Order: sequence, then C-alpha cells, then structure tokens
Amino acid sequence: MCGFSFTVFLSAFQLLPTAPFHILALGGSTAAAGLFLGFLTYASAFSAPITGSLADRLGQRRMLIVSSVAITGFSIAYALIPNYRVMLALVLVHGVFWSGLLTGSAAYMTNMLPESRRAEGIGYWGLATIAAIAVAPSIGFWIFHISWRALCFEAAALNVVMALIAWRLPTEDRHYEHHHHHHRRRLIEWRVLIMSCTLFLYSFGYGGITSFTALYADANGVRPKGIYLTSLAIVVLITRPMSGRLGDRFGYRRIFLPCLVLIAAGLSLLVFGGTRGWLLASAAVFGAGFGTAYPSFVGYVMRNVPAVRRGAAFGAILACFDTGIGTGSTSMGWIIEHYGFTRAFGTAAFLSALALPYFLLADSLLQKRAHRRSGDHEVRRVSI
Repeated sequence: MCGFSFTVFLSAFQLLPTAPFHILALGGSTAAAGLFLGFLTYASAFSAPITGSLADRLGQRRMLIVSSVAITGFSIAYALIPNYRVMLALVLVHGVFWSGLLTGSAAYMTNMLPESRRAEGIGYWGLATIAAIAVAPSIGFWIFHISWRALCFEAAALNVVMALIAWRLPTEDRHYEHHHHHHRRRLIEWRVLIMSCTLFLYSFGYGGITSFTALYADANGVRPKGIYLTSLAIVVLITRPMSGRLGDRFGYRRIFLPCLVLIAAGLSLLVFGGTRGWLLASAAVFGAGFGTAYPSFVGYVMRNVPAVRRGAAFGAILACFDTGIGTGSTSMGWIIEHYGFTRAFGTAAFLSALALPYFLLADSLLQKRAHRRSGDHEVRRVSI
C-alpha cells in the first residue's frame, strides 16, 4: 500500500505543477492556469462521499483498479488535447476518480491495520505520500523541459504501475457485509462529516501555506523561496512516526487537541513576519501539529465506524479536507492581493483557532446523541 500511494502521488505531483505552464502555452490566462488544481480539488471533495460509499459497495481493491485505469486514460488524453478549455473540463471528471483512489486506499489501509496500532500505521503510510511529493515536482519539471507529451506518457506509465499494484493486492475480507447491511443504506457518513469540519478549519491555512509561503519568502528577500515547505516536510517526516504511537498508546483525542493548538500557533507566527527566522519557527510549530493531527483524528473517528462503512467515512473526511485546501488557496490569494500577507495568514490563524472549540462542541453533542440512542434502544429491549 505504501508503494501504491507513493506511485499515485509521484504521478500526480509531476502533472499538477506543470499543467498550468502547459495551459499558458495553449493560450490560457493565469486565472485559467490556476483552475486546473482548483477544479481537481473541488471535484474530488464534492464527489468523495459518493466514491467512498461506492468503494464500500463494490470493494476497495476494485475501486483502486478502476480509478488507476481511468487516470491512465486521462494522462494520455492530456498529452493529445490541443485546447486548454477541454483540459479544464476533463480535469473535473479526473477529480472524481482521484477521490476514488484516495477514499478506496484509505479504507483498504484502515481495514488492514490492527486497531491498537491504527494511528501509527496511518502515520507510516502517510510518509510514502510525503516522500513522493518531495521528489515529484523536480522530476516533473525536468521531463516537462523535454516535452509535455513525454511527461504525460511517463505519468500514464506510472498509472499502469498503480493499476498492477492494486491488482496484486489481496482481496479485502467482506464476510462481515451481511452483519452490517443496514449501515449501507446511507450514502454519507454524517457523524464523520460533522466531525471532519474540524479539518476544513485548519486545512484552510494549509492551502494558503502550500500556495503562498514561497511568495511570502520572496517578498521578504528570503532564499531559497521554498524554505518553508522544505522545512515543513522535514518536520513532518521526523514527528509523524513518533506521534502515531503516542495516539495509539495514550488516546487519539488526547493527542489531537494539542495538535490543533500547534497548528493555530504556527499560522499565527506568520502574522508577525516573513523573515527566515519567523518562517522556520512557523514551519516547525505548524509541522509538528499538522503532521500529527490527521492520523490522530482518523484513529479517533474510526473507532465506531463499521468496516463496511469506512469508504464512506473517508469520503466525508476527504470532502472537508480538500474543500478546506481549495478554499484556503483561492480565498487567501484574494486577501493577499487586496490586503497583504499579514491579514491573509491572520485569517487562516483565526479559522484554525476555531477548530478546537468546534471539535469539542461537535464531539460532545454527538456523544450525547449516541448515549440517548443507546438508552432508547435499551428501553425498547427491556419492554419487549
């Protein structure tokens, strides 16, 4: 599964940073170039609850194979399409299959991991994604200088490898289906969706960091411009393996709550300045919180989700997380243009600070509702 995810992101993050340059070469505007990633992200976010539910019904391994083959076709199509408008239309469909890859692989991985080491396993698995993102853009731009078509065909070859890896995966155990058949009537896992709005609040800032910390560094004369993202990746690589074990041992909620504080604090540091010192301090604090938050959150919300509903649950998580990233990237760009970097990162810090009280409130209300339901069921059972 680590090999599958590494190949998925190695392919995608060669294409994503280079596609805007190809759109410009085809005559598109800068705004049109920015829509490629935006359309992919929003299409993935809005379709994730559906593709996650489909992965539960059709099988996660089958979803991975179908999505890999489909994305192979998209990669080849991008090489041949001469019109950027058609590319932008196609990437909307691409986003649907991209969400199928993410929800299907996350559900497959969660079902495979022992519950007592779930956060640790998800943390290790996430390192494959980070490693791919670290090297993919450089490889992509190197091949892009040869030609756009060479890049697309190379990405298609990686997609074929993805499909082969998915085909070789063991078929997931589905003997539990008839025990939880009533769970499959719901398309969306509403409890997880409500809890996952926490991820929207802090991933808003992550979208801004991904898009604008290099510009922030450049505006303050800091070199290299990518120092923030490089430092962030290093911090996540160091902290995530240890933090996953802490969640499994001491409780996911107990680890997740301090992570939300660290994320808000890391974003707040960017409000004070964009010098090298402030950037490195922010990357260290934000990275320690951000790298630990996701495995801990998944471990916590998946405790009461039956195996047959985990695709739908990850669909809800992905919907909120990707919507936050896309909204943060587009909104902070507008704020920076009109009011400057300080207010943009201040807005992100404010929203991330709301994540903690929102999580506590949502968790409390949902637990009370669950206790009420269990009490009602007990009363019915006794009366019968």
